[in-house]
Amino acid sequence: MPDVYATIQQQSREIVETIARAMEVRAASPQQRAMLEQYLSNIAFPDNARVLEIGCGTGPISEVLARWPRVAEVVGVDPSPVLLDRAREQRGAIPNLSFREGDGRSLPIGDAEIDVVVMHTTLCHVPESERVLSEAFRVLRSNGWLAVFDGDYETITVTKHAHDPLGPCVESFKESFINDIWLMRKLPSLAASAGFRVARFDSHGYIEAAEPSYLLTVIDRGADALVASGVIGQELGAALKAEARRRAAKGEFYGHIGYVSLLARKSA
Repeated sequence: MPDVYATIQQQSREIVETIARAMEVRAASPQQRAMLEQYLSNIAFPDNARVLEIGCGTGPISEVLARWPRVAEVVGVDPSPVLLDRAREQRGAIPNLSFREGDGRSLPIGDAEIDVVVMHTTLCHVPESERVLSEAFRVLRSNGWLAVFDGDYETITVTKHAHDPLGPCVESFKESFINDIWLMRKLPSLAASAGFRVARFDSHGYIEAAEPSYLLTVIDRGADALVASGVIGQELGAALKAEARRRAAKGEFYGHIGYVSLLARKSA
């Protein structure tokens, strides 16, 4: 089953709204915010920086970037009109932030117009990721920064033993929502092939236990995909979601994703 993000313009409004909610839940996580600020802090933003976020979705990361020191302007690009409408509704009052419809493989931005390109949990969803990296290189000015943050999705788990019934939800999520679960392991060589000089390549652990939030959306989306594909019925899908929440209420939930960030520069 192809990654739904890769065909998001053809997806139903219900599916896109589910994705939008997951984006906001993830962005609200203090752990997620800490990882974002950690890698952004390693970028030497120039004064009056012009920043581009590729795959901005509903815009929570673009909002953080718009308030970051020395940033003058942020442009968020996404292929989904529904997600962009949500972004403009929630963040339209921020004066130095704007949103444009566009595909990361063919950006609506001129050559050498951008100081920093950010792809936050985006690149793993895009077929032909090398085209996105090439476009990022094109729009960056000399010495501009590329920041890519994404999951090493082969590491994602919500299971506590080999035969945990929640395991198929994670596998279904990976099959339905991630284009390339191995992407971050290949990213340094892909970035170098696009012309970038890699400056940092860091790991970030993310665990949810006592008060799970984002990983519950992973289970929900995985269960929904199993139901939609006819692998299980609606009652079992609902039961899997309920089991995840039972564990959360009992303090028995465990979930983990290993994230990775790459910072690279376009040579002068």
